[in-house]
Amino acid sequence: MTQTDHWNANHYQSRHAFVFEASRDLVSGWLSPQPGERVLDLGCGTGELTAQIAESGAAVTGVDASGQMIATAQSQYPNLTFEIHDAHALPYSAQFEAVFSNAAMHWMKPLDTVLAGVSRALIPGGRLALEMGGSRDNVFAVREAVEGALAELGLPALVHPWIFPSPAELAALLENAGFTVERLHLFKRPSTLSGEDGFRAWLSGFGSGWLAPLGEEERAAVIARAEKLARPRLWNGSAWVADYVRLRALAVKGS
Repeated sequence: MTQTDHWNANHYQSRHAFVFEASRDLVSGWLSPQPGERVLDLGCGTGELTAQIAESGAAVTGVDASGQMIATAQSQYPNLTFEIHDAHALPYSAQFEAVFSNAAMHWMKPLDTVLAGVSRALIPGGRLALEMGGSRDNVFAVREAVEGALAELGLPALVHPWIFPSPAELAALLENAGFTVERLHLFKRPSTLSGEDGFRAWLSGFGSGWLAPLGEEERAAVIARAEKLARPRLWNGSAWVADYVRLRALAVKGS
């Protein structure tokens, strides 16, 4: 499966560091990596959480579909292993005791083929610890603002690139892939977007693939109009606060 690389690693690090900073406890508390364990970090981005996993003494491999992200990760952490792979075609077989994934699986439609590959990558009894966007409420106000802007400007509706499962939907996907679900947690995480242009920066970074079918002028007009539509709901008077809802899971592969 060939995918266009819409990521800008520098933009991601400078404007969206909250994505990995807010989930450091997912590494320490949910994954709990052990010295000598082989861990796959799926959708590792620029490698900050990969490096945190490595600090435990685990042997970690960071994987991402974005060449930009992997190049930045490798330059920052030259002693760690990073590879470019499509999550739908993972090349691993029984090579890891654990798989970790933060803020990545909601980009990976269809998720069933990804989880099948994750299961193949794990040894029997291996575990998966993940966090992703969860439920229809995740960034709902953001999505409504963009959809409203497209409609007002007479532009065609665009299907967003994400999948935000409910806990029940994720549990079913995991079980179908051969996992036993040990923990599921759905929770709201209002996320502050830095700067007065935080909403526009978010759309420029995370919505670039979504808005890619538009021309440059159309894209700029949609972002500007969406910002105005979102302001009453997401601007708190001093900062933009995105309406994040996160879904965490810990699951164990059957023997």
